[in-house]
Amino acid sequence: MQRSRRWALLWSYFFLVLFAIFFLMPPIYMLITSLKDSGEISAVTNPWWVNRPTFDNYVALFRSSDYLTFFRNSSVIAVIVVIVTMLISIPAAFSLSRMKFWGSTTLATGVFLTYLVPDTLLFIPLFKIFAFLNQTMGIELINHWWALIIIYPTLTVPFATWILIAYFASIPKELDEAALIDGAGYFQMLTKIFIPVAIPGIIAAMIFAFTVAWSQFLYPLAFTTSTDQLVLPVGIVTTLIKGDVYNWGQIMAGALLGAAPPLVIYAFLMDYYIAGLTAGATKG
Repeated sequence: MQRSRRWALLWSYFFLVLFAIFFLMPPIYMLITSLKDSGEISAVTNPWWVNRPTFDNYVALFRSSDYLTFFRNSSVIAVIVVIVTMLISIPAAFSLSRMKFWGSTTLATGVFLTYLVPDTLLFIPLFKIFAFLNQTMGIELINHWWALIIIYPTLTVPFATWILIAYFASIPKELDEAALIDGAGYFQMLTKIFIPVAIPGIIAAMIFAFTVAWSQFLYPLAFTTSTDQLVLPVGIVTTLIKGDVYNWGQIMAGALLGAAPPLVIYAFLMDYYIAGLTAGATKG
């Protein structure tokens, strides 16, 4: 029995190592390429080795491109989207999980189903809405990153609400009853009981919203064109690829630096993220 368990453990580690190697190969390749100069990249030498390491690609990325502008735009948009998502999702999830009313279960399911709508189906309706706002109210949103702040919550709110519904449902109802007996209203229940208890679920929803806002490519590509309005994923592609010339060194450097914020967030908050996603499944 002990021997079989040892073999099972060895095989588990073996497949975990293979899994790690498979998913670490792309970022390692990107790092190696970012440390090569243009001559070494075009010479098609050993892709897993750097003959003359250099940080010229990183220096050029900050000096000769608008990378910092793209980074700032992405950061501002992501933070605002997270705030807007939480302001909508937390009250919505609380009302759907605790304030039972006719059709609440159907509405909760419908909220999640809206998340399954493909992004590409929303392009034309959103364009028409923005064009209508421009014609009737003079509000020009196309080619401005404020349009993305309006668009992104349509992607983040449904799933964030669903996560929080599951987490709120896992909170014992005895807390509700005790709060009602003490004379607390629904708003006090939400702010004094549910939000403090549901911190892991809220953090999970915030991480999801940040990741979506940070990594979106299609909507920024369609709704923003000016260089000063571009976000990181689109800015890297549109400014570092000119015609048939691909500046691979700077592209890899920019992509690596752009992946750093989500990576740091997941590294420090992974336990909260897992707890937030699994609480409803294990307790609800």
